[in-house]
Amino acid sequence: MPTKFDLEQLDADGDMRQAAEDAGHDRATFLRNGAFAGAGLVAGSTIFGLPSAAQAKISRRPSAKNDVKILNYALTLEYLEAGFYRAAVDADDFATPQLKQFAQVVAKHEQAHVDFLRKGLGRQAIKKPKFNADTVATLISRERFAASAELLEDTGVAAYAGQGPNLKTRAFVKAALGIHSVEARHAAWIRVLNGGGEVGAPVRSYPAPKTFDVPKSEASILKAVKGLDVLA
Repeated sequence: MPTKFDLEQLDADGDMRQAAEDAGHDRATFLRNGAFAGAGLVAGSTIFGLPSAAQAKISRRPSAKNDVKILNYALTLEYLEAGFYRAAVDADDFATPQLKQFAQVVAKHEQAHVDFLRKGLGRQAIKKPKFNADTVATLISRERFAASAELLEDTGVAAYAGQGPNLKTRAFVKAALGIHSVEARHAAWIRVLNGGGEVGAPVRSYPAPKTFDVPKSEASILKAVKGLDVLA
């Protein structure tokens, strides 16, 4: 049975809620969207959705100040990804050797993304959020890891696509594109490991299921993941 998840359990010190507030979300809405059934633990928060500019009050008019807001939002996502994979590697409880290899490689990539964004933001970088250990343990369990990773990577790809066009600084645009393409490779890789590369697999599970990807809003991501039973 899917379970309800309260974002306050994961966001132990309020950093994720503060990042959402900085991006234009009021905390009440953020918390309300952070508690729902199934896969909400992974993608239910607006941090993972990284909403489009229309929803998030991140300006469509590029500016240096807007760049900082977007990059800190991206950094929060990278903190979550890096923490997820590092915890999985440390637990070392994978269903297959292939999933273990995937986690080991992607953990290094995501930590490198964190380090890169922190360096670019300097003193303006947000600090690393604190996560609930029991919640993380559920996400990385042998039964849940593969599904959680696929959902996380798909969401990351859509997130960068949604906010990348709003960046002003050329160096930041190039960096975002470089990270976006790697996140897309991660998404394809985990989809193959989850059976999407097998003959006869449903088209929606393919590593490349569509001719064109479009940036996804928080609402569309929530709709896509609510039916997944990631949590016991």
